[in-house]
Amino acid sequence: MSQKHRSLTISDLLLIVTTGFVVVLMWQLRSLLVTLMVAVVLAAAIAPIVNAAERLRLPRWLGVIVVYISLIAGLIGAGLIIGPSVSEQTQRLVSRLPTYLDNLRTAAENLAVRMGITQIESIDQFFDIQALTNWLFRSSQQLLIRSFGFTRGILGGVVNLILALVISGYMVAGSENLVRGLVQLFPQPWEERLAAQVVPISRRMGGYIQGRVVVSAILGIVITLGLSILGLSEFALALGVIAGFTNLIPFVGPILGAIPALIVAIPQGGLTFLWVLLLFVIIQNLESYVLDPLLVGSSVRVHPLYQLLAVLGGTQVLGIIGAVIVPPWVAGVAVLLENLYLRPKLLAEQTTIYDMPINSDNQPLSDSSKLSAGGAKLPEN
Repeated sequence: MSQKHRSLTISDLLLIVTTGFVVVLMWQLRSLLVTLMVAVVLAAAIAPIVNAAERLRLPRWLGVIVVYISLIAGLIGAGLIIGPSVSEQTQRLVSRLPTYLDNLRTAAENLAVRMGITQIESIDQFFDIQALTNWLFRSSQQLLIRSFGFTRGILGGVVNLILALVISGYMVAGSENLVRGLVQLFPQPWEERLAAQVVPISRRMGGYIQGRVVVSAILGIVITLGLSILGLSEFALALGVIAGFTNLIPFVGPILGAIPALIVAIPQGGLTFLWVLLLFVIIQNLESYVLDPLLVGSSVRVHPLYQLLAVLGGTQVLGIIGAVIVPPWVAGVAVLLENLYLRPKLLAEQTTIYDMPINSDNQPLSDSSKLSAGGAKLPEN
């Protein structure tokens, strides 16, 4: 048998070289790519506010400037108002962390004795203060390294955040020209199809970020008030801010935000601990069944499993930044998958079924059954 050998053509070699060059170039520009990802998410979140300002007959570029200045001024004002108190409470909380961990170990030993467990040494090993402190430090350091590894350190991260804000402003101000220039790179009919997806993608990504920010702010305020009422006013503001920021990360964020408050509640007694635990359980259910479906889930429409995988994958690659920005990107990609593949595929399948002739049993006719007794083919619908 003769074997056919396919030789590499010049076009194949050019394609391989070009692909390798693009991969190397993207790796070298990874910091810029992360900045662009952040900028797109910010632009999608800001665009509805700018559109509302434009409906008030403000020029779009002026609306962008007003919205950005208002948001930055609001963040700076909030930082000046609660920043000193949060910083002071956080420093005191960190300084007392070994004591709280020691109290946690003592509470675990007492609970073990009441349950009849005599192997206290294993509990002491599990609640080794030095080991836990080192683990927390290493885990936080790894997350920070992953977060800033693409931006060349903390200073680079700050610079890239400012750059992302500037780029997002340009994106929102000149969105029509930018979209028109990008989709023109694709042949018809993909040019029109992709242009039609810009608005739903922006709405989906922006709705996710807006919903998460609003939900996190509400929960931060509620947790601060609740902890103050339960007798933890000394650290209530810091714990509320921590819980609010961690809640930006879906699924694992609420758990991470509850851990510091529960550790602080242990020295206050078992009843206070149970009340704090009940507070976070109620807040978690409020978020899961009321706030998230109302403010986040209705706009994202992505299965929770895929959102969880997006959070885990984003954290693994980009640290905390990835946990925040990768889920909205997954929501945006889901729009393309739904509108450009799943819906046309479903429509084509339904059209095929409706176009096929059916017999008396409501089953599609096969090729053999399309022949009548005289050998003539039945007319198709």
